Amino acid sequence: MSSSEERTARSFVERHGLWSDDQYEAAANTEKWIEEHALEVVRFSFPDQHGILRGKTVMAGEAAAVMRNGCSLTTTLLAKDTAQKTVFPVFTPGGGFGMPEMEGGGDFLMIADPTTFRVLPWAPQTGWVLCDIYFANGKPVPFSTRQLYRRALQKLAEAGFDYMAGLEVEFHIFKIDNARLDPADATWPGEAPEVSLIAQGYQYLTENRFDQMEPILEKIRREVVALGLPLRSIEVELGPSQCEFTFHPQIGLTPADTMMLFRSAVKQICRRQGLHATFMARPKLENVSSSGWHLHQSLRDRRSNLNAFTSNDKEALSRTGRNFLAGLLSHARAAAAFTTPTINGYKRYRSFSLAPDRAVWGRDNRGVMVRVLGSAGDPAARLENRVGEPAANPYLYMASQIYTGLDGMERMLDPGPSADTPYEAQAVQLPKSLEEALRALRNDSCLADGFGRNFIDYYLRIKDAEIARYQSEVTEWEQREYFELF
Repeated sequence: MSSSEERTARSFVERHGLWSDDQYEAAANTEKWIEEHALEVVRFSFPDQHGILRGKTVMAGEAAAVMRNGCSLTTTLLAKDTAQKTVFPVFTPGGGFGMPEMEGGGDFLMIADPTTFRVLPWAPQTGWVLCDIYFANGKPVPFSTRQLYRRALQKLAEAGFDYMAGLEVEFHIFKIDNARLDPADATWPGEAPEVSLIAQGYQYLTENRFDQMEPILEKIRREVVALGLPLRSIEVELGPSQCEFTFHPQIGLTPADTMMLFRSAVKQICRRQGLHATFMARPKLENVSSSGWHLHQSLRDRRSNLNAFTSNDKEALSRTGRNFLAGLLSHARAAAAFTTPTINGYKRYRSFSLAPDRAVWGRDNRGVMVRVLGSAGDPAARLENRVGEPAANPYLYMASQIYTGLDGMERMLDPGPSADTPYEAQAVQLPKSLEEALRALRNDSCLADGFGRNFIDYYLRIKDAEIARYQSEVTEWEQREYFELF
């Protein structure tokens, strides 16, 4: 066999050296599972720039070949804002990206990460696998947020640490009264469904409210556990139809994957029950409360395998932990573009609301941006960043924490004193809008160095397009304020 014939005979994964030994082993196990359990289809999905899963479904008999040779998707998916509108001139030279691979709405490939394979408990005979994305020449797509997060993890590993994160996610579940499927409602984006509550709320953590929501929470719980996600607890939150799920801490890439799969699973499970789950921070519904995503995080020393945030003196955090914390605070305004990437998310930042409004930290204080949990010698010492919204792309959220925390460690920054009265502290205010956050991101060299200037420019262009559409809308407030008066 000639060398050219040999290259043709080998798979895309082999030709470009894309899998580790663990992934090859997982792929073999996946193939056996598909056959032994008579799966019919496998969903191949990748997380896009907004943290939304996109992909294709293939017949089970094709899954092994597709895992190794890829599944093609159009590059225009990477050029879209949250309205699913293409905001780059893809039919011009370079496609608006200055990259020939992005011209003309050509293809890129999803390549499975077989270590993520799961069977969907709510969809009969269906497998599910997360993918990474590559161009046909084998190069990683530079806008792959999963790959960007891997790069942040590698930089952290080079500094001697692994990233550990635990998820605490609030969201709403509503009954769908009108799915808005009339053709007149199929606008771009479509009209939001009309909904009603499944519980009135305002009885935080009461058994009665939990029991009202339990039938659907039980369904979600069983399916999430069957999916293999490390669920820790389920709570009813303060607001109507609001709940919170928390997950055990995980290392590296896994917690971000968990968040991706959890959000998608919850929305699918609920929709099949005639319900609508939303991770929107502040829905425009009477009396509902805002939702947040609190990210618990620490670093694990790769040499000792111990928590690098554990203090050996009277302080709640080690020097490493304090420096990392200071980095989060120092870049909080710019990182908000990733922790709170929607226009709506900034309407959650209000004083005296259990959401932060400035870059401060405190010991076990729920009004601060970063809550320090633990005490001297505590092996579970960690930081709880309360700034994030549940709609955030988890790969970008966590990567932003690593890059800014590392900057604090490298410059040995000090976080200053604990803010015991967080809404009165003299400190840098968090952005009041996405536009303000993007201005801060444009001028932040730490995040530009971490993510790369090209990705920052790409991200800014997509978000600027969303803001432009928002600013062109005539709101109900404007109609009330001016229509009759003038």
